[in-house]
Amino acid sequence: MRLFFASALSLVITALNAHAAAPDGAKLSEIVAKIEQTPDVEYVDEVDWNDRGYYEIEYFMKNGAKAEIRIDPKTGEAVR
Repeated sequence: MRLFFASALSLVITALNAHAAAPDGAKLSEIVAKIEQTPDVEYVDEVDWNDRGYYEIEYFMKNGAKAEIRIDPKTGEAVR
């Protein structure tokens, strides 16, 4: 199952980088890696590009809870 999500994530990352790359900003792969390195994160489930100019990243915690974060691609930091 993890292989499936890794493959799906790879396709999403490729598609987003092709259509929504942020010039002079943080790479999507670096943003996802930073989230995945958080101790409580089990895996990243979905990455979407929002028309307002940020990534919406959904992920699952090790306790099974689903979480979402919005990331500014220029800074790589969370958007409120």
